[in-house]
Amino acid sequence: MDEEEADEYKEPCNQCSAVDWGISDEGRFYCRSCHNVIERTREVVDMPFAGNANRISRITSQSGIRKTECGYVWMLCEGFQFILQNQADALLRLGVTPGFKDDVLCQMWRIYLQKTQQGYTRNPIRSSRFRGAALDTDLDSAAESVLSDTFTDSGSVLNSSAGSNAESSSDWLGSDYSSTSTSASLKWSRNLMTMKTTLVLIHLALVWSREALTLSDLLRLVKEGHVPYVTAYEDLPEEMKLHGPDALLFHVERIPSHRSVHKEAQVLVQLLQLPAFPPVVPEALLHPAPLSLRYLTDANLPDELHRWVCVLMDRAGMADPKRHTLDGESRPVLPRYDLQAAALIIVTMKVMFGLDDHTEWDLSNKTGSHDNTGDLFSFRKWYKLVQAAFMEAQQRRNQDMARKQWKGKKLFFVDKKDRLYVTKRRRISENIQMCLKRLSSCPAGVHYDGPSSFQFCWSDEDGSDGPSLHHTKLDSIVSLSNGFMTPWNHNYWHPPLRRCNPRSCTSHYPNMEPTLPRSFVWLLQLFSFMLDVEAWYLFDEVLEVERRVFATRMPHIGQRPETRKWLRTEETNTSQKPRS
Repeated sequence: MDEEEADEYKEPCNQCSAVDWGISDEGRFYCRSCHNVIERTREVVDMPFAGNANRISRITSQSGIRKTECGYVWMLCEGFQFILQNQADALLRLGVTPGFKDDVLCQMWRIYLQKTQQGYTRNPIRSSRFRGAALDTDLDSAAESVLSDTFTDSGSVLNSSAGSNAESSSDWLGSDYSSTSTSASLKWSRNLMTMKTTLVLIHLALVWSREALTLSDLLRLVKEGHVPYVTAYEDLPEEMKLHGPDALLFHVERIPSHRSVHKEAQVLVQLLQLPAFPPVVPEALLHPAPLSLRYLTDANLPDELHRWVCVLMDRAGMADPKRHTLDGESRPVLPRYDLQAAALIIVTMKVMFGLDDHTEWDLSNKTGSHDNTGDLFSFRKWYKLVQAAFMEAQQRRNQDMARKQWKGKKLFFVDKKDRLYVTKRRRISENIQMCLKRLSSCPAGVHYDGPSSFQFCWSDEDGSDGPSLHHTKLDSIVSLSNGFMTPWNHNYWHPPLRRCNPRSCTSHYPNMEPTLPRSFVWLLQLFSFMLDVEAWYLFDEVLEVERRVFATRMPHIGQRPETRKWLRTEETNTSQKPRS
């Protein structure tokens, strides 16, 4: 195609008078004889921005022929329903049980629409409206193409009154098309849908289904692009065009944090008034017992440590399924399953190794030198091995985030007047990216694997993060005392365990971090990296587990918390286990 356009230009070169033109990658004409570059450029064919292969050579602000908009009017919740279906389908392709979408998520979506009066009601609130794009098909066929993939009418698993008052999809979708744009006050007062709410609904549906995917797993899948979120609006059908200020509800440029999603999920549970969730029994993968075993494997810790985690879990009263089962009446608090399991492991490590910058290294010296440990677990050997893999994983994650494209391929503009500006800016950006790709190459060793529940790979094979220590024994740090296996470490330190007023007091970790033992801070950062949460967020969960373990008397909320101090308590009953 470039050769044909070059052959059509018959003007002689100003320097050598030859008529032998070529077109560079940048679209400029140059003489093949003397390599002289002239000002003439070839016409650009821009398919994404100009339909029917119309050629454009410049961007102009002059208005052309305005086409009459036709199609059908679609509501705000329709677009979110389409995105929610795509997210659910992505999870189904990753191995989630099929009943998760039709039997659970569908019912929660209907209850949400009814409770917020956005649908399944005879008097829906005034919501945003969008007009479909101009198509060759008629109105009925356009509407049918969008609604063909709606949730199936499966049997209700949630014992709610939503099904009795619900109308058909066509009834509530066409009930109010004369409304105006959604205001910010209406959005917050009526709990209207946002992109983050799609993740909240999926998280609640996963908890109801007792799937192995925790909230940290869901957010990691979103960040890696396995579940559509940032560019989810690009999958909307052609007849569902976004325009106006309300289109910004579909445009996001960052992934919400673990804390914000969990907080909104807690609010949504109270709003929906859901019945009691299925019990999270010890065999369920969301229970701290199997979940902590998974995190122990990912952190390359011995398998024997899982028995001590279970002992600590019993001591804290966290093995009861009722504590992990969400019930709107008796227990309306949504557990943070992933953080609880990680906090139990950290507290167990403090019980076994002290983590005071002295005891763990003394126990490592007692175990033996680096070359003479055999099958005995050494904290020093484990730290050196995991620290190297930890630093490489952090660097790899930072590089992946730096290379991540946060802008979609399709143009996104609120007002049609901004189309020219957005188109020109996108074209300049693509030209710069094309030049950078030619000047640089993909770094060696960069590979994109499929989704995984583990951050590290421990084995003796090539490409792993290091040898596995799962088979090592804890005989060097425990002993038989009075018929019970007891750790050599008998001291346990912890910060003050008084509860603070959540309305006036935030996390104390930033102020306490410089004085905390470095071993403890490093272990906290390791599990924070594995869960992709902030260190202070996990630290607060560790304090909550320690409060339950030591059953410290807490002052009433509102009293002034005491000054931080170090405490050492005898660790006898906490670390004992039944006689083997």
